[in-house]
Amino acid sequence: MRVLNVNHTLDSVHGGGTAERTFQISRFLARAGVDCTVLTTAAGMDPRRTAELAGVTVVAVPLLFRRFFVPRPALAEFHRLVSNADVVHLMGHWTLLNAVIYWFSRRLRKPYVVCPAGALPIFGRSRLLKQLYNRVVGRSIVQNASACVAITEDEIAHFAQYGVTADRIRVIPNGINAEDFSKSDPEGFRARFGLGSHPLVLFVGRLNPIKGPDLLLQAFLMVKNRFPDHHLVFAGPDGGMLGTLRQTTRAAGMDDRVHFIGYLGGMDKASAYRAATLLAIPSRQEAMSIVALEAGINSVPVLLTDRCGFNAVEGRGGKVVGATAEDIATGLGELLAAPAKLKEMGKSLNEFTRERHLWGTVVRGYITLYDQLTSRGSG
Repeated sequence: MRVLNVNHTLDSVHGGGTAERTFQISRFLARAGVDCTVLTTAAGMDPRRTAELAGVTVVAVPLLFRRFFVPRPALAEFHRLVSNADVVHLMGHWTLLNAVIYWFSRRLRKPYVVCPAGALPIFGRSRLLKQLYNRVVGRSIVQNASACVAITEDEIAHFAQYGVTADRIRVIPNGINAEDFSKSDPEGFRARFGLGSHPLVLFVGRLNPIKGPDLLLQAFLMVKNRFPDHHLVFAGPDGGMLGTLRQTTRAAGMDDRVHFIGYLGGMDKASAYRAATLLAIPSRQEAMSIVALEAGINSVPVLLTDRCGFNAVEGRGGKVVGATAEDIATGLGELLAAPAKLKEMGKSLNEFTRERHLWGTVVRGYITLYDQLTSRGSG
């Protein structure tokens, strides 16, 4: 079977969950013996990351305009890639690359799957452009898909708003690769960033409004006097909020307890998790946070909002709260006051993650779906 995975970037720094999902699905499809090709753009391409996609063909087209990931026309190449594929898999939603490959898939009568991974609701910046995109092509991409993949049950409602009935939707969750976190040095991580032996509340992700780092900072300031030994660590690239977050931290006199350490990858990320007491996910909008699984594989409990689409972790190593600073502060207060409970939660989340969310298991759902689509087409 030949699968063409399409995503506008594989950038591990700024690409977010969609880039990570595309990377891991492609990686594990190849390990399962599937002939997998990834079509992406050259934005943020890292030769080391490409090298980790052993057995996967990666085609990266240059960009004409980086702001909206506008690819250079490569019509002959697009035609060739879609023609050679048995199934096309479109990742994300708001991209011109998806729109172009959708057109080729329809023209060449190839079955295609869409997996927006929580991207369908119009949220954040560029609302008018997103509305225009949906009117011109976005809704058609979703409505005409051979199958739609939701990564949580909650996402079924997103598809319904695009006119997709439940019988056309397959729920296949996010996964995690335990091998990526096999090496760590938490003591070295603490020494590198001057964190001492303090208990750490960790945030991993872009410093962007949709991820809610401002909510977490406000919540931490609300409980700081109750937990004077705890520190808050923001690990992630700036998504437009770093300056404001730093200003709020300075105004509160908390420069010594709130740390902005930038993007972490590889062993550095694993070390951060192993050093953390708790992972906080204060997102305003998300679909099954991958960082919750990263925490789980490292036995770190999570505090997350009810906008993360991952309420399944409640009682399995996670605590779900409302997406407000007040609710997050309440959750922090309850969890940080019970360190023994946190350790038990970490063990529980690790068991839950290994049982249900290892990529080697999750990718079987995709292979089954692809087999059904190709069998349907050949019949």
